[in-house]
Amino acid sequence: MWQVIGTHIPKWNVWIEAIFLFIIPLIIFLAVRQIKAMDGRESRRMERLKLLEEEDRSQQADRNPSVSEAEKIKGTFTEDYEANVEKVRQAVMDMSDVNERSIFLEKLNAVGTLFFVDGLTDKVGMDQNILKPLMDWGSSGQGREDLPRGEELRNMFIRQVMLVSETEYTLEVQFSLQKVLFGSVILMIQGIPGAFVLGTPKGNTRGVEDPISESVLRGPRVGFTETLSDNTAMLRRHGESTELAMSSFKVGKRVEKQLMVVYFRDIADSELVDEVKRRVQTIDMDEVLESGYVEQLIEDNFLSPFLQIQNTERPDRVMAALLEGRVAILLDGTPFALLMPVTYGMMLQSPEDYYERWIPGSLIRFLRFMATFISLFAPALYISFISFHPGLIPTKLVISIISARQGVPFSTLIEALIMEISIEILREAGLRLPKPIGPAMGIVGGLIIGQAAVDAGIVSPILVIVVAVTAISSFSSPVYSAGISMRVMRFGAMFTAATFGLYGVIMFFLLLSIHMVKLHSFGVPFFSLTVPRSLKDWKDYFIRAPLQFMKNRPILLKHKDPKRQG
Repeated sequence: MWQVIGTHIPKWNVWIEAIFLFIIPLIIFLAVRQIKAMDGRESRRMERLKLLEEEDRSQQADRNPSVSEAEKIKGTFTEDYEANVEKVRQAVMDMSDVNERSIFLEKLNAVGTLFFVDGLTDKVGMDQNILKPLMDWGSSGQGREDLPRGEELRNMFIRQVMLVSETEYTLEVQFSLQKVLFGSVILMIQGIPGAFVLGTPKGNTRGVEDPISESVLRGPRVGFTETLSDNTAMLRRHGESTELAMSSFKVGKRVEKQLMVVYFRDIADSELVDEVKRRVQTIDMDEVLESGYVEQLIEDNFLSPFLQIQNTERPDRVMAALLEGRVAILLDGTPFALLMPVTYGMMLQSPEDYYERWIPGSLIRFLRFMATFISLFAPALYISFISFHPGLIPTKLVISIISARQGVPFSTLIEALIMEISIEILREAGLRLPKPIGPAMGIVGGLIIGQAAVDAGIVSPILVIVVAVTAISSFSSPVYSAGISMRVMRFGAMFTAATFGLYGVIMFFLLLSIHMVKLHSFGVPFFSLTVPRSLKDWKDYFIRAPLQFMKNRPILLKHKDPKRQG
């Protein structure tokens, strides 16, 4: 009897697989929950510290009001010309690139001083539009007794003397310093309190070029640059529209940069726009070097491997997203704009899909979905079939694979890892090398390493084919960052396949699907178009329907105007 019962008890390896099946997801779940809890406690602690610091500052100001008043006076210009110039000199004492130029105005019998940054200020424009008019006016024949005084004199300088379109008068020392360090000129004249801020910035900017990361065969050959004003102008040039709104923000505590939130007032949901602005205002860093910083600081789930904010350097893609009711973020100093909210389908869509006719566009898009599946699961399926389920493969193919693997000293997982890691290293090296030799090194290196590994008996020829097809499929993603996510998850699928076989691959796919269903991007489900509320949204997902049928915007964005066509 006991022997009969023992035959029905699973073997020890089945118990180990079952334990791993339940323990590993439990450990991952507990770790994620602990990280989120720690992040929440840290944010609450920082908020309490900020409140305590604000209370301490207010109490110190109440106890010693003269100190705060002195600091306020120190940050403003006064009627003492020499003191004003000395304040600026002290502030730029360690800045050798800030130049000083003194002038004498005979008509006022007064001296003046200009401060400007070498390399950021347009010296030709400064000479022609500031210095020459000042010197001509200062040496003209009108008597000093006939000149206006006070505010009238300041207005006369701004309206009649200066030939600069961006002219501002300020009493704030900090404001004037920020302007001069960004390319403007500050002018201080004896007898006139405060300073004139004259906009004459000049910088070495890159010309408009074809986007490198999102090249297309048919479409505009225009990409964003590192200059924010050029990028906003590109969006304006798409057509006349009074509803295209651009809200400006300053990000960075020590080094400020301008950030622009772009949307259509009559299309985008007001709650979405307010949420984007709220998250932008919570950015607290010394300097925001690139839009990737913004992306990581305002996304919904920083633990997810998937992109929740799309980056692009194509103005046409940004304009198309804005017309769907989305919001864009432009940052000064980077050619990459951010689009939100996003769905999984957007990662496999290219602007070229809409420039070609709908039949070839639909075919190419469907091929991208297939290529994404291949790049994610091809090595895992190879490992599971060879190691656990050879009976699911046709007999002749099994015999061919077994004969090709004769003499390979490694297991299927180690064999696949060797090839995958080699391909990833070659891919990364090809990106970092100079352009003329990068592609050649990648192709030649892949061929040589693959052939040498087969000849040495380290890997089997069938695995080289699988890895090559996987690598080629991973290049089909129009968004490079989305392809990186798939490459990372490919290794997870390989480990589950090596542990549990095809059952592990299926469980990995289900866990991945559950995560994608739960994931949100600014309140919009990341996987929403795959399970749409309305079948109308499928017109622009797996296939691209004719433009005549795409009359409505996506329902999930809750836009103000649902009609795209009349």
